[in-house]
Amino acid sequence: MAGPGAIPHISLAHLPTPLEPLQRLSAELGGPRIWVKRDDATGLAMGGNKARKLEYLMADAAEQGADIVLTTGATQSNHCRQTAAAASRLGVDCELLIEHRFPDWPDAYTEGGNLQLDRLLGATVIDLERGVDRVQAMEDRAAELRADGRRPYIIALGGSSVVGAMGYRTAAMEILRQADALGLELREVVHATASGGTQAGLVAGMAIRRSTVPVLGISAGAPADYLAPVVRELAEGVIARIGIDREIADDAVVVDDHYVGEEYGIPTAEMHEAVSMCARLEGLLLDPVYSGKAMAGLIGHIREGRYRASDSDSANDVVFIHTGGTPALFAYR
Repeated sequence: MAGPGAIPHISLAHLPTPLEPLQRLSAELGGPRIWVKRDDATGLAMGGNKARKLEYLMADAAEQGADIVLTTGATQSNHCRQTAAAASRLGVDCELLIEHRFPDWPDAYTEGGNLQLDRLLGATVIDLERGVDRVQAMEDRAAELRADGRRPYIIALGGSSVVGAMGYRTAAMEILRQADALGLELREVVHATASGGTQAGLVAGMAIRRSTVPVLGISAGAPADYLAPVVRELAEGVIARIGIDREIADDAVVVDDHYVGEEYGIPTAEMHEAVSMCARLEGLLLDPVYSGKAMAGLIGHIREGRYRASDSDSANDVVFIHTGGTPALFAYR
């Protein structure tokens, strides 16, 4: 699977994903040219960004001889759904420790969407109450499995470990290659950030390529003062794991937490507008938890003049990474 010093990797995603123009949305907003990186089209159980991470995480699990993987997430976790799919594809058992934050919400949320697919994909779902220490819950469950002679592999929330972030280090390079082929001058890469692994991989990938294209993470839940250090630590871990001489610049990790709303998973008016605009103008389906709030952030920044061109700045192309999450649309009214 991997030679000495190599990073283990298993192919699970349809790559490279397309980079497409959002011409009508760009015209409607009157700002930069918006391009969407279609990581909703990675192909693993309705797609999403976690497929890139799982290519490295599942390979690492195989290297360690695991016969069962454990991970955790909220009720409508895209990460859990794609982990279940990767496990079924590779013939490994999977247990999902699901925190039910809104148990009184309608059945469409508490039983449908991603959770319905988790079960269809063959995963065992273990229910957790709101506020439970999910990291400790996974450690406790792994200890029980080891006592029964199993070989568990724990995948961090969102796949956001140094190993998982490797998937978005290569995605950053993929974006730069595609932009170069299209003759784009990138102003910024914008995406939803939550557990930090996607953003960390992007930041590390840009540093590896010595690119000056900034990465803006629009938080879907965590406050910026918590999330930014997590992203930096993971990005530095990726650089160290690869073993090259690079530094993450002081201003490379930028997290905007102004579009979270009340809390993770709860819709906002800005998200509703963003999801509706993309559907009606572009036929593009965003999700209510991640990409919808991230697009709300991008729309807000355009309206506030973040990308206003100046005589000295010719770059006018912004890449929005669609991180997937389509099944969650069916869990929300």
